[in-house]
Amino acid sequence: MAYSLRVGLSIAIVAMTNSSIPHGSSSISPNSSHRGSAQGAPVYNWSTETQGIVLSSFFYGYGLTQALGGYCSGRFGGKHVLGSGLLLTSVLTLLVPQAADLGVRFLIGLQVLLGLAEGVIFPAQYTLWAKWAPPLERSRLMNIADAGCTFGTFCALLVAGIICQSLGWPFVFYIFGGVGCAWCLCWFLLVYEDPAHHPWISAGEQEYIMLSLAHQGSSHGRSLPLVAMAKSLPLWAIAIACFCTDWLFYMLLTSMPTFMSNVLHFSLTENGLLSALPFIGNGLGHILTGLLADFLLARQVLGTAAVRKLFSALGMLFPAVCLVAVPYIGCSSTATVVLLTLALTIISMTGAGININHVDIAPRYAGFLLGITNTFGIVSGIIAPTAVGLLVSQDLQTGWRNAFFVSAALNLFGLIFFIAFGSGTIQDWAREEAAVQREPPAREALPSAFAHQKEHRSMDRS
Repeated sequence: MAYSLRVGLSIAIVAMTNSSIPHGSSSISPNSSHRGSAQGAPVYNWSTETQGIVLSSFFYGYGLTQALGGYCSGRFGGKHVLGSGLLLTSVLTLLVPQAADLGVRFLIGLQVLLGLAEGVIFPAQYTLWAKWAPPLERSRLMNIADAGCTFGTFCALLVAGIICQSLGWPFVFYIFGGVGCAWCLCWFLLVYEDPAHHPWISAGEQEYIMLSLAHQGSSHGRSLPLVAMAKSLPLWAIAIACFCTDWLFYMLLTSMPTFMSNVLHFSLTENGLLSALPFIGNGLGHILTGLLADFLLARQVLGTAAVRKLFSALGMLFPAVCLVAVPYIGCSSTATVVLLTLALTIISMTGAGININHVDIAPRYAGFLLGITNTFGIVSGIIAPTAVGLLVSQDLQTGWRNAFFVSAALNLFGLIFFIAFGSGTIQDWAREEAAVQREPPAREALPSAFAHQKEHRSMDRS
């Protein structure tokens, strides 16, 4: 739901704008016609630079609430933080057509508000996973959940193109926003903060999860070891790698529909389908990667650090190679789509690498750290679409070639830094005993109580 709400504008903007005007003001022309758009839907004369700013404005707000969302979810629980963020995002999505009618500045402002609302979602998710995911099942569980991001993108891009063609682009936001509101109702009714409070979980499963996570301690208190975090090279390794790989991902996420339309000359419906295709591969890649990573850890083929670095290397190096190859394949639209699909499929391997490494090195602060490192990725999300718009405005073919080359170079740099400084063990500053005075003693007794109960059950069986 988060990603379907986020990427709706990426495909709708093709129908919203008069692409025959590469430069110019952001004036509104509600009665002008546009190829591929439904009759009666307004069309706006926005330049490519303006479109880049509109697409990147979401990330201005998105970066501001990442760390705040992680901190609040660690203090007050991830369920309500995540659900509230999605509900507000869904409501604001319903207002996008009205904001566009008022002018491009209002649309940019609304996109910033959407970013502020959605920024708390993924840090809150990591706080929940730190309480629910046993170490040997962590890769598969978190990657299955992350696959929802790419499946949501796939469905949104596929359906949005059809909606734009048949109903008009405003209905993209009405339909997606309405579905998001309905989803939030299910979230608040069905999701629980941790295994201890879940009414339907079996006693055996509850005991298994809580015992497997007993070593990592409880959620953090009011204070955070900020100085130790700032000095932590493994944390910097994740942050820099996230910036570099997210540049590539967000560039394709926000700009690929425009590339399909302006360079490959696909129709609006074909654009939606082909722009969505790489994300189905990405979702399947997330699931298979998580299963493989947990298999390697469970069989002790590789240690945690080696697994994280291996999957990060595969997920960052091969997509860079695919992007470098795109400008050299000529005008073959089929080959281009294949390479972009491979790039977004293989980048999913970072899901078992840098993306969940926060939980390895500091499970108590996983949500907050995800907020910090995600902010680095979001900065790239702000810069990348704007940079693409500026590059393409100078020269179409050369601009896209340079955009692909920059993304590939950044990926290579981030990979080298992560391999050099990444880690797979809990850092000293993240251990519970380092902040034991901030933790209530009742929680410390909980794991031992489960161990005592398990001992009695073993004696009964004997």
